[in-house]
Formats: sequence, C-alpha cells, structure tokens
Amino acid sequence: MNKIPILDLKKQIAPIRQELDSAIRRVIDNTNFILGEEVADFENEVQKYCNIKYAVGVSSGTDAIKLALLALGIKCGDKVICPAFTYYATAGAIASMGAIPVFADIEPETYNISVESIEKVLKKDSRRKIKAIVPVHLYGQCADMDNILKIARIYHLKVVEDTAQAFGAEYKGKKAGTMGDCGAVSFFPGKNLGAFGDAGMALTNSKITADRLRVLRNQGNKDKYYHLVLGYNNRMGAIQAAVLKVKLKYLNSWNEMRQKNARYFNQRLKGLNIKTPFVREYTTHIYHQYVLRLNSSSRKLIEHLRSKGIDARVYYPVPLHLQKCFKYLNYRKGDFPESEKAAAQTLAIPVYPDLTRQELDCIINSIGEFLQ
Repeated sequence: MNKIPILDLKKQIAPIRQELDSAIRRVIDNTNFILGEEVADFENEVQKYCNIKYAVGVSSGTDAIKLALLALGIKCGDKVICPAFTYYATAGAIASMGAIPVFADIEPETYNISVESIEKVLKKDSRRKIKAIVPVHLYGQCADMDNILKIARIYHLKVVEDTAQAFGAEYKGKKAGTMGDCGAVSFFPGKNLGAFGDAGMALTNSKITADRLRVLRNQGNKDKYYHLVLGYNNRMGAIQAAVLKVKLKYLNSWNEMRQKNARYFNQRLKGLNIKTPFVREYTTHIYHQYVLRLNSSSRKLIEHLRSKGIDARVYYPVPLHLQKCFKYLNYRKGDFPESEKAAAQTLAIPVYPDLTRQELDCIINSIGEFLQ
C-alpha cells in the first residue's frame, strides 16, 4: 500500500489538466495578469453559483476577511468576536487591521462557534466596543446562522462569515457565505475549490459594500492614479481566476464524492469507540476535513496511522487564545474548555474525492486495529 496523504492534488488535476493548461495559456497570451476579464468572469460564475449579487476577487481568504470588515466600517480599536478554535487567519485578519479579536468557545458536537458563548461575551461588553462577529463554518458545515444573525440584529453587529472551509455547503438552502453582511472565501490550494496559489473572494448582497471592497483591494483607487481611500494591494491574479473557473465546474461532484466517502467512514466506523462527525439538520457538510474524536488524546492514534503511511493530523492543535502571538489579549488556559478539549481529542483523516475503496478500507482497518 502506498502512502495516503491528507490531500492528493496530482490526482485531482490529472483528469482536467488539458482544460487547466488551456486556461493558463489564454492568460499568458493576453498578458493581462492582474484583475481584468478573467477575474470578472470568475466573479460572475461565483455570483451565479452562490446566488448572490456581488463577488469580489481578492488575494487570499485572510484578506477577504480583513477587507470585508473594513468595507463594513470596522475600525482600529473595535472588537470583533470569533471562535477560539479555528485557523489563525480568522483572528489574524482581525488583528492585522488594528481591530481586537474577542474569542468565544465552540459547540462540542460541530466545533463551530457557540451561540451561548457569543451571548456571554456580549454581556461582558459594557462599553459596547464589540462591533462584529466572524463565525467560522469549520471543516465544511455551517454555523448556527439564524441565531447568530438574531444576536447581531439585537446588538447591531456586522457579520462576516468565514467560509474558507465550506464553499459550496448550504444552510437551509442558502449557500455558505451569503447570509451575513459579507462572506469571506479562501481558494488556498488545499481547499475543496483551490487555486494554484493564494486567492480569495468576498461575497455580499450590498452594492455599497461591493464598491468599497473593489476600491480597498486595488490600492484605494477606482480610476487609476486617483486614490479615494488608503487601500491595499489585495487583487486577485488572472491565472488564479482562470484556474478556479475551470475547477468550479467540478466542485459539486467533488463535494459529493467527499460526502460519499464520509458516509462510508461513518458506516464502517460505527460501533467503535470513536466519534464520527455530527451534522446539524440545518446544514449540509462538504467535508473539507473529516474529523474524528476520541475520549482522550488523539496523539497516539495519529502516530499509529502515520506508521501505516496514513497522513492524519490535528486541525488545530493549539486554540487561538493560547497562541503566543495573542498573548497580549490576556486569555488563560481554561478560558475556553471546549476549544481546548477539541484541540486535544480530535484528528482529521484523508477524505478527498480521489481515494480508492482500497485506501478507504486501509484507513478504516488501521483505526480499528488501534481501537481494538
């Protein structure tokens, strides 16, 4: 048995290589490498796919969060709620614009931000400095958006959905990233829809917000050399847009294959002393990651799987409130117990669409061997 990586992009690319080569060649031939027609075309395709009015291509998912917050009026010194258990970029984007990340805990079942924890945080905000929430649709399923939006209305908060891991997932028939004031999408190569480098997108139904996003991403100018605001160099490259436009046609079928693999794992791992992913009734799950949970540390199981050539890992081993870079926020161990337990007890196993039945069985048998 060959090694089984957490993701095999060579397998994904091979069947569509000719289409991708043709798309890249088209960009090289027209030499318009930043924004331009390729990016505009891809933005239009995303608008149709997500059933949203505006999609603005940017340089990364991290920048999509930052620009969305800025476009919505969040300023230096404002506080923004986000989960303690997520990738660094969520809070990093908030901090990079001078705002202050305020962490909340997660639901133990879905690993998404806890509505109860959000309410606790807001009750402590006596000076009303919290101005926004960035819920993360972690691992591929949506957070509890109805209740999050309800809280946002009560407290007059902006909502930016971090949709980096859930592009294509649905919440009560609506695409992830389309319910808040903005959605922020990552097209990092390892995502379900991945570019050939860094790329991202901001989604919104507001023309005013979309216009601000376009100005902010492009050095603060609407017309060349006329700078309206202090903007950023956060534009999407044309090659990335061309690649993503090709791949977007296959995204639904790829996500369906991930769901099929997840169902097979669920069926075969049933009865073992391990928790398979829990999916809320209001959301679909596109399994950017298939995450298992033990009642104790996952470290030894990860070591066992790696000894068998299976790439298992923790997303994410250190919650954000315990990261050295956020020490200045003065959080302590024990502040977010569910985030800390998830970091210790979970592990992700390969679930990508190109896994063979033999590889799926190898993963399952190796888990069973360890648990029994």
